[in-house]
Amino acid sequence: MSILNAENITHGFGGRQILEDASFRLLKGEHIGLIGANGEGKSTFLKIITGEIAPDNGTVEWCRHITYGYLDQYSSLGKGKTIMDVLRDAFSYLNELEKEMLDLYEKMAEADENELNDIMENVGEIQEILESSGYYTIDAKISEYANGLGLGEIGLDKDVSELSGGQRSKVLLTKVLLENPMILILDEPTNFLDENHINWLTQFLQNYENAFILVSHDIPFLTKVTNVIYHLENTVLTRYKGTYEDFLRMYDIKKQQIEQAYKKQQKKIADLEEFVAKNKARAATATLARSRQRELDKMERIDIAKEKVKPIFNFKADRAPGRVVISAENLVIGYDSPLTKKIDIKIERNKKIAIRGVNGLGKSTLLKTLLKLIPPIEGEIEHDQFINVGYFEQEEVTSDKTALQEFWDEFPSLTNAEARAALAKCGLTTEHITSQMKVLSGGENAKVRLCKIMQRPCNILVLDEPTNHLDIDAKAELTRAVKEFRGTVILVSHESEFYESVADEVWDVSEWSTKIV
Repeated sequence: MSILNAENITHGFGGRQILEDASFRLLKGEHIGLIGANGEGKSTFLKIITGEIAPDNGTVEWCRHITYGYLDQYSSLGKGKTIMDVLRDAFSYLNELEKEMLDLYEKMAEADENELNDIMENVGEIQEILESSGYYTIDAKISEYANGLGLGEIGLDKDVSELSGGQRSKVLLTKVLLENPMILILDEPTNFLDENHINWLTQFLQNYENAFILVSHDIPFLTKVTNVIYHLENTVLTRYKGTYEDFLRMYDIKKQQIEQAYKKQQKKIADLEEFVAKNKARAATATLARSRQRELDKMERIDIAKEKVKPIFNFKADRAPGRVVISAENLVIGYDSPLTKKIDIKIERNKKIAIRGVNGLGKSTLLKTLLKLIPPIEGEIEHDQFINVGYFEQEEVTSDKTALQEFWDEFPSLTNAEARAALAKCGLTTEHITSQMKVLSGGENAKVRLCKIMQRPCNILVLDEPTNHLDIDAKAELTRAVKEFRGTVILVSHESEFYESVADEVWDVSEWSTKIV
């Protein structure tokens, strides 16, 4: 049974085509992975099928009485509510039903016999819905989901206005899952989850009886939870039945077939053009030449998709500092309250250190404290006098400036051509460069910020979740660049495949935490 049909969707903006005659269907129980490089239009497509934006052409049809939950990259939360308040909102329709039932109970006192029978029947139906929906065990269910995704460690009584961007994303993800919609639509749900919470979400989605559509660049996660892949490339949306590995195999076969057909057609075109050129002027062969020309004119030409521009990342190494670049004694980090016990830290020149641990234990706080961007609660931090830091923050830039303006403001001495060339080297097209930072995809936004770091020599590279939003090519290139960087690296990442391939040491902050993990 088809739950969703999108037919002949065409859409573009700013002179750039995003989708061309794209069709999509979602069947009952399908677990779909929507994949493609940064900026191909995956998030735009999700906005089209949810009705947030209208396509230039095409139709989107959902089956009747469908419910869906949509988590996008830029969902937001209002102020003045606790985490628990927001999560309870997932059951607002059940709250309304209970209110209706209580109102019916009050009407019983004044009802005649016929009205009383009707009221009792309505009350019975509502009571059955509430019980089958687990309404009377809501708080237990909220606790289960919240703990599974790491919100319990933050505290469910915390005001959402005090949360970081990553924590807010986790609240919204938990709320969407609690709503238990017929269709889940998730855009990069693992970006702010650590390994434990990704494992919990993986198991949840593997056992999810309803259908879902998932956008993710986390290939191990994607592989475990999907059974259909839609690939968006060069405005074309293609369906592949099976796992991600099945997609890779079928995509490679299809690509080879197209290349072979293209070569064969190009040879035929060349032969026909040569025949026409030689024979069109001779009366005896002019008819044949015209026939061949008509064949050329009617021929449906095979196009080979242009190779996507792959980013090139290179971090410039500055002069070598002393043997110990950062040290700390009796260090306690935190804001209002301590997040760690007293710890001693010594980071030596050219070491590559990965920091891991569940969310909420202070990984980003540790980075900012070691860089002296925020003060420690206790302890002393010393920097070598010659350190020069390149710092990639987890939070995105959401300004009204274009990518070019954002970059140029920091490097005004560069010419327009030089600034554009630097951004292009990081895999950004002219359309990306002239778009506002706030409308770029998460991956494109990250590439602009990485590009700024690469313009200045540094001898310490500090990266806070740098692979969030990056596509496969960009992750691979970042891995290479970090490995080859001739300096110290301190990075926070939840992707074990990334940090294990570049780090000499892995620090687990749970060993220092004051919290029970």
